[in-house]
Amino acid sequence: MSLQDKYKEVTDLASELGIENLQVREQDNVLYIDGKAKSAADKEKLWNAYNTIDPDFRSADLVMNIEVEEGVSREYTVEAGDSLSKIGKAYGVSWQDIFEANKDIISNPDLIKPGWKLKIPTT
Repeated sequence: MSLQDKYKEVTDLASELGIENLQVREQDNVLYIDGKAKSAADKEKLWNAYNTIDPDFRSADLVMNIEVEEGVSREYTVEAGDSLSKIGKAYGVSWQDIFEANKDIISNPDLIKPGWKLKIPTT
């Protein structure tokens, strides 16, 4: 099985997500996937797909160099029980970055309210 076959799920997902300048090449028994994602969430989806194939990341036969477009952010509606840390963990950004992006809404990072719409910055 070639590496492109092994990681077909990852490369197919990259195409579905519209990764810009997507390049997939195999060199010296390593598959390289390069490109630019529209959001940190899309990048995270690719890593999650990789994680299903190689859960411990031990194969050392894949290198993903996926950048994220700068300035792109997503919106998240706060739900009961959320915290900035929990939201940040879900999107792969720090709670401090979320706090900085939403200082117009949040005055105390320990107090967020359900229903608030927060901007989630990309990393």
